[in-house]
Parts: sequence; structure tokens; C-alpha cells
Amino acid sequence: MALRRRQPPVLSHEFVLQNHADLAACVGMFFVLGLLFERTAEASFVFLTLQHGVPAPAEAPPPRARYRYGARDLATVFFYSLVAVLVHATLQEYVLDRVARRLQLPRARQGRFHEAGQLGAFYLVSCVWGAAVLLAEGCLAEPARLWRAPPATMTFRTKLFYVAQLAYWCHAVPELYFQRTRPQDLPRQLVYIGLHLFHIAGAYLLYLHHLGLLLLTMHYVVELLTHVRHLVHLGDGRPPRGAALWAVAFILGRLGTLVVSVLTVGLHLAGGQARNLDAATGDVSVLAAKIAVLLSSCTIQAYVTWDLCSAQLQRWLEGDTTLQAPAAKKKRVKGRSSRKGAENGVVAPSRLDAPHQRKDRSP
Repeated sequence: MALRRRQPPVLSHEFVLQNHADLAACVGMFFVLGLLFERTAEASFVFLTLQHGVPAPAEAPPPRARYRYGARDLATVFFYSLVAVLVHATLQEYVLDRVARRLQLPRARQGRFHEAGQLGAFYLVSCVWGAAVLLAEGCLAEPARLWRAPPATMTFRTKLFYVAQLAYWCHAVPELYFQRTRPQDLPRQLVYIGLHLFHIAGAYLLYLHHLGLLLLTMHYVVELLTHVRHLVHLGDGRPPRGAALWAVAFILGRLGTLVVSVLTVGLHLAGGQARNLDAATGDVSVLAAKIAVLLSSCTIQAYVTWDLCSAQLQRWLEGDTTLQAPAAKKKRVKGRSSRKGAENGVVAPSRLDAPHQRKDRSP
């Protein structure tokens, strides 16, 4: 008879770690069930649907649904963060864990494999979604939309994209606890999450949604290639191939991001006359906003590029150390054998070949 696994106490530390997806589903269902009752339906709509809609004039071209940002967006971001927790747990349990077991990955590689798989899936969906929104908004057919005066409203698809992005990166903070991230990895992960939240929220609050969409899509393409490379390396256990090609794509992606940022700031933000900053109408054509947008974009690209260079330099140094260690060991063994077997150019007989000398005993 098989022994039952002992369940941890309810609401204990181990219980929350094992059942965090179920707890998130229960909280989400609480808001969904609120739609069934008249008194709570209005409050539930705040969490489930996009808020701060603006009535569009009848002569406005489609799509006519327009939105602004506001305090009620925090409730929507919170609900979709719960959805992100569910998707994260489902992907890990039914896809990544099964692939890791089939590949027979050691425990040391499973954490990195799960991280690369989760981020790779998110970047793939975000790249396709962002490109579709850019195409629907006409930014690819008419690039001048990037440096024109930003509209004071957003379309439904644009706001939904930004809400989903904010929800995903907000859910990544508690996932560090749920996934039992090592303390030494927490600073790097928190900086990585914080930079994404800062820039996505900045583009959302300043109504630079077209520029933010393009920059995010370019950034996610490079990150997708990076995590696909990590997945291939962790799966077969061999040294990563195509390192030079990946480095070229990485640098080109960062340079493209910088070029787009500088051109947009130069042609739009620096092109108009200085006006008073009015975040409610999306007017950011002032010197402070110009400097903030440009410095923010340059800083993040410089940080990511420096992180790549330092990591690559560390790998080279570790590779040189591992190559020098066997050579030094071989040289040391060779020197011992020469001293033991030969002396002044004369080869000494071995212990087995040398005749046994019998000592004469004195009477």
C-alpha cells in the first residue's frame, strides 16, 4: 500500500508555495462571481474590463472606442496579474516540467530552463501582439505617427496591450517568492523587472504609446533570440552555437532602439515649441520630458549592453582558466616522471627490472 504524502498545514509557507495558482484562481473567481449580483456587478466591472473610456465624436474614424488612463486601471492590472499567475503555473506544470523530465536535466539547470522557457513564451506572444497592434494602428505604413503630437487618448487594443504588459511584470515580483529564487539572484531579477515596469509605465502615462510599442517590440525580438539560445544550450548541454551571430543581432537591436529613440525625440519632442507639461492631454513637448525620455532610453540600452559585455568577458576568463588548468597539471606530471626515471641523462632501471641485492650478514 502506497504511503500518502503528508500535506503541509493550511496557509503555511509550504502550502502557499505549492498551491499559489489555486489561490490566485479563487481570488479571480471572486471577482467573476461578482458579476452575477446587481450590487457587486459595477465593482467587478472595474477589475475585469478596461476603464476610463472617452466618448468619441460621430465623425471620428474607426475604431471609435477611446480610453485614457486613471486610478481604476490599478484594479484592472491587479486582476490580469492573477491571470498571469495562472498562465505561468499552467505553462510550467504541463509544458516545461514535462520537457525537463524528458531531457533529464539536473536540478541545477531546471531553474534556468524554466526561466528561459517562461520569458521566451512571453516574448514570443508580445512580439506577435505588438507587431499586430503597430500594423493595425498604421505605424508601419506611416512612420510619421511616431513623432507627431501624441493623441490624448488610446484605442482599445493599445490600452489592452499596455495593461497586459504591466500585469505580467507586476506578477513577476511575487513569482520570485513562489519559484523559490535564490537570495543571490534577487537583486538582478528585481532590477530586470523594475526597468521594464518603469519604461512601460512611462510610455503609458505620457501617451507615447506608438513609440513604446515599437521600442518594446524591437526589445522583445532580441530578448526572444537570447532565451531561445539559452533553451537550446540547456537542452543539449553543449556549448552554445552561433555566439557571434547572436552578438551581432543583439548589438543591432540595441542600436536600432537608440536610433529610433533619438529620431523620435529630435523630430517630435524637440521639434515643437516649449509648452507647459499637461499629462492629462499627453502634451510632453517640454525640455524636461525630452531629456527624461532620451536619457531613459539611452540608460537602459547602456545597462543591457554592459551586462552582456561583462557576462561575455567572465565566460572568456572562465574558459581560459579551465584550459590552463589541464595544461599545468600535465606539465607537472611530466616533470615528476623525468626526475624519477632519469638522472643526468642516464635512465635508471625500474624497481621491477633491477636485480635484488642480498645483504651479507656478518657472522
